[in-house]
Amino acid sequence: MYVEMKHIYKTFDGFQASKDVSFGIKKGQLAALLGPSGSGKTTILRMIAGLDMPDSGDIIIDGTRVNNLPASRRGIGFVFQNYALFRYMTVADNIAFGLQVQKKSKGEIKARVEELLELISMADLGKRYPHQLSGGQKQRVAFARALAPNPQLLLLDEPFAAIDARVRQELRSWLKDMIGRVGITSIFVTHDQEEALEIADLIIVTNHGAVEQAGSPEEICEKPQTDFVREFIDVKRWEAMKAVSLTQSPHPRS
Repeated sequence: MYVEMKHIYKTFDGFQASKDVSFGIKKGQLAALLGPSGSGKTTILRMIAGLDMPDSGDIIIDGTRVNNLPASRRGIGFVFQNYALFRYMTVADNIAFGLQVQKKSKGEIKARVEELLELISMADLGKRYPHQLSGGQKQRVAFARALAPNPQLLLLDEPFAAIDARVRQELRSWLKDMIGRVGITSIFVTHDQEEALEIADLIIVTNHGAVEQAGSPEEICEKPQTDFVREFIDVKRWEAMKAVSLTQSPHPRS
C-alpha cells in the first residue's frame, strides 16, 4: 500500500473525531473519503497532510511513517475547497509559487508553469488574475499549483463544492482524466455519493469518526458490510449510473 492509516485516534476537546481508523490506498489510485457532515473525513485528510496530528496510530506514505514529519516535508499537494488562490498574482505566478518556495531556477519554473498551463488547457490565460476566471478555471489553476512541485500525493478537500452545478459534471470528468494522465495517488473528500461513485477507484465510507467500509464503487454498492453503508448508499443512483454508462459505451454489452 502507498498510503496507510493504522489504528488512528484523534480527539478535539473531548470529541472523538477519529476512532480506530485503518485503511490502505494503492499507488496511483484515486480514493474518495465519503460520508455525511461530521463523519470525520476532513480530519483524516488533514492528518495525512500534517495539518493535524493523530493522538495515536501510524500514518505511512510510501513506506515511511510520517507522524512526526511537518506538512512541508511530506511531499503533498493540497487543493482547498475555496481554491485559496493569491488574488494579486497572475495565473502563472500562482502556479509558480511552490516552485519559488523550493528555490528552483527561473528556467525550471518557466518550463514547469508552461507545461502545467498546457495540461489544464489554459495556455493562453497565464497572465490573467483569479477574479477574471470562472469557478471551473480557478479550480484548474488550484490543481496545477498543487501539482507544480511534483508532490508524491495529492489531497483535495471537497474540490467541487464551490463549482456551479452546470460545470461540476464536466470538471469531475476532467479531474479524473488529469489524475490518470499524471499518475499521482490522490485522495478527495466529498459528501456527494454520485461524485464518489463516478470518479473514485476506492471509496472509504466514514461515520462518526470510524471507517464503515472501504472498497471499489461496485463493492460498496453491491456488497455493503454494515447497516450504515446499506442505508447510506443510494443503490438506485448507482444502478442508474451504470445504465447510462452502458448506453454511452461504444461497445454496449449484448
